[in-house]
Amino acid sequence: MANVLVCIKRVPDTGGSVALTADEQSVDASRLGHTISTHEECAIELAVQIAQATDGTASVLSLGSDDAVEQLRDALAVGCADATLIEADGSAFGPGDVAASIADVVETRAAEGTSYDLVLVGNDAADSGDFQVGVRLAYALERPVLTGISTIEVADGVAIAHGAGPTGTEVFELPLPAVIAVQEGGVEPRYPSIPGRMKAKRAPLETIMPKRDPVGSGRVRLTLPPEQPSSVQVLGQGPEAAPALVDILTEIGVISR
Repeated sequence: MANVLVCIKRVPDTGGSVALTADEQSVDASRLGHTISTHEECAIELAVQIAQATDGTASVLSLGSDDAVEQLRDALAVGCADATLIEADGSAFGPGDVAASIADVVETRAAEGTSYDLVLVGNDAADSGDFQVGVRLAYALERPVLTGISTIEVADGVAIAHGAGPTGTEVFELPLPAVIAVQEGGVEPRYPSIPGRMKAKRAPLETIMPKRDPVGSGRVRLTLPPEQPSSVQVLGQGPEAAPALVDILTEIGVISR
């Protein structure tokens, strides 16, 4: 049996145009919806799969405002058994603060008799690009850690994890308990069904306060990449454009002569 805690973060849905706040510390979400990262969607799927395969449980946790209950309920709707919200101003918490707060929950639950064999996080934050929480959390809990992992199986107290390496897929065996940062691409996330959403409304959701004051991220500012210029080349009109189109397709290697 493996009990898994998966940690998620409510972030702006950046599928459209992205702007920064005036202080350049975060994404301006005033005109955006909210979601979780694709890494975390895959982490939830892996947590549910592992729990089902080992007769364990999958729990979900988030740190942020009470608006994050929406994302926690979504995780409950796809198979997580219970949820915890560490209610706080997430913008004041840097990666080290987040890791420390998660570690506090893990250690408190262990003292109360609920241990987590595996803690999953997204490989990086979708809004600020931090790659730190997984490693910092493992350090705080004194557990082994892997990052950039796409699939996980658990058997006999060992996690067998696969991730992309510089020369192909890499396979790791990690003794439990452990921390793993999940990268998208290894599994297809499931989406909530109507019965799942109804069940999620009744699932237990605990709200707690952080045990420590945040130090902050120390971030100087965020920047947006420069817009890439685009150009349009008119090849012609009607049949007269065919020779020019053939030349372009040949040039980029789509066809050969």
